[in-house]
Amino acid sequence: MNLEPGNADYEVIIVNDGSTEEETLRQLDIFRAKKYNIVDQPNQGLAAARNTGIEKATGEFILLLDADNTVELDFVWKAVSVFNDDKTVAVVYSDAEYFGTRDGRWVVGEFNLQRLMIANYIDACAMVRKSVFDELGGYDVKMKDIKSGWEDWDMWLSIAFAGKKFHYLPQIGFRYRVSPESMIGGINSSYEVRNKLTAYLHKKYPAQLGHQHITKFALNRFKPHPFKFIMKLGMMAWFKNYYKKLVTKNKIIDGI
Repeated sequence: MNLEPGNADYEVIIVNDGSTEEETLRQLDIFRAKKYNIVDQPNQGLAAARNTGIEKATGEFILLLDADNTVELDFVWKAVSVFNDDKTVAVVYSDAEYFGTRDGRWVVGEFNLQRLMIANYIDACAMVRKSVFDELGGYDVKMKDIKSGWEDWDMWLSIAFAGKKFHYLPQIGFRYRVSPESMIGGINSSYEVRNKLTAYLHKKYPAQLGHQHITKFALNRFKPHPFKFIMKLGMMAWFKNYYKKLVTKNKIIDGI
């Protein structure tokens, strides 16, 4: 399949969110000459760029693809098949393959709401019903003020808390570029940004999120028997088989 403009089965929309980089502008001119749908807008951030592309789209399904990643076309057709077979599915996502400064497979795994509430593990390169974006109002542009990069996590939480269904395809659906300048690296290394983001999401979803409850629970378990608590964490991390054996024999309680 060749992603050329004018194909009746799909549309390609490229959003230029105010880029001034010479090479980027040169590539955009090449795409314009080939009649691709290029949307230029002043720099407004990741959420606004995604919302613009979604708004311009006329199809039933949306596939979000960042500029430095590549999608596997087999995933596209399989995702469409999942949507057609099950009208209740809102999101189809997959594993990825790293390239750049890291290689190997990123195995994502089946959907788990509790896991998603702790941290995001689903990349933006997933396929979503456009009607879901329309219903929930798109990406949160207010997160630009925090300079976050967690807009995708917020969107998945919004969809999940609305009771929508996620479907996991255990295959490589896209290739994920890792570089020293990757946005997520800067976020994870900044306690200030992470604290602001966490506080923002807790305030936005007060009835669902509450990492402070997990922290309080762990502290309450730690205080009475700190040595046993640390030993248990050690077994969970480095002696998994022995840990599982003790749980099976009811010698210890699973989890923290």
